Amino acid sequence: MPSPAPSTPGPIIVTGGTGGLGSAICRRLAGDGARIAFTYKARTETAAALVDELTDLGASARADAVDLQDAVVTQRYIDGVTADWGGVGTVIHAAGPYIPMVHLSKVPPAQFKEALDAEVVGFFNVISGSLPALRESAGSVVAVTTAATSRYPVRDGLSAGPKAAIESLVRGFAAEEGRFGVRLNCVGPGMLTDGMAERLISTGELDERALAMARSNIPLRRFGTADDIAEAVAFLASDRAKFISGQKIDVDGGYGV
Repeated sequence: MPSPAPSTPGPIIVTGGTGGLGSAICRRLAGDGARIAFTYKARTETAAALVDELTDLGASARADAVDLQDAVVTQRYIDGVTADWGGVGTVIHAAGPYIPMVHLSKVPPAQFKEALDAEVVGFFNVISGSLPALRESAGSVVAVTTAATSRYPVRDGLSAGPKAAIESLVRGFAAEEGRFGVRLNCVGPGMLTDGMAERLISTGELDERALAMARSNIPLRRFGTADDIAEAVAFLASDRAKFISGQKIDVDGGYGV
């Protein structure tokens, strides 16, 4: 039996719901009476299966293919969720493209711009579009970023750079929107056995030597899981963290110490 879902304000939007982290977060937040709207990019069958799974867990769920880089489309989606479910109380931003590990010197400017658009512009569109509903509900935002902005691993700049911008935006929105009761925080995943890291391992970008070195840099000497990230997200999104805003929790086994 999964542990009870935490108490989160109002209907929940999760971006990137079909990803390894996004789906774990949806499952963690699901429970009797929970209303979860998640976005996805192209994995229609995976999205439909997740809707069924969340429904079995007692939640009301919907899945929508949304191009988060399109501000008009994103606003229309958020307005639709708000109208259908009477508001939005929680936004979890877990969307993000696959980012290869490569030295910054080898990243063409066009590729870096593409990463910025996919990550930073997408995040800004979601939060900007959600603010009226979040102000109304005195709601909460949690952005899933990376532990690499706290302790930089070589070849991770294409991911860490844009996510550092998201973390800066989170602090900015937290400072400005607190007067409306809106909270914004971040969770920074470290090395995981699933999610994006799983793909890096399967492609060979992280070979056994790199993995052994990564473990040696983690005080707990092991990698985490998507469920570890989901627990931290659920905490920050819930009323248990009602006096926490503008902060970041790195879930990294101690890598950043």
